Amino acid sequence: MKISGPQDREPTAQELQELEKLKAIIERTIADGKLTKAEFTRIKNVIRADNKVTFEEMRLVTTLIYEKIEIGELVWVWD
Repeated sequence: MKISGPQDREPTAQELQELEKLKAIIERTIADGKLTKAEFTRIKNVIRADNKVTFEEMRLVTTLIYEKIEIGELVWVWD
C-alpha cells in the first residue's frame, strides 16, 4: 500500500513561481547571517498570504533557516 500526501504531486507553475519568490525573500533576509523576530514574521506572512502552508514552503524554511541555525551559519536575534 502506498501512502500519499500533497507533496506527492508536482507543484504547478504558479506554485513554483511562488516558491522561487519565497526562496529569494528568505535568502535576502538571511544574507547578513542574522534573523530577527520581525524578519521571521515577514517570512511567515509571505507564506500565509494565500491562507495555506505547503510542504514545499516548509521544506524551504527548514533548509534555509532551521538547518542553518542548527549548524551555526545563521543566528536568531530576538530584540
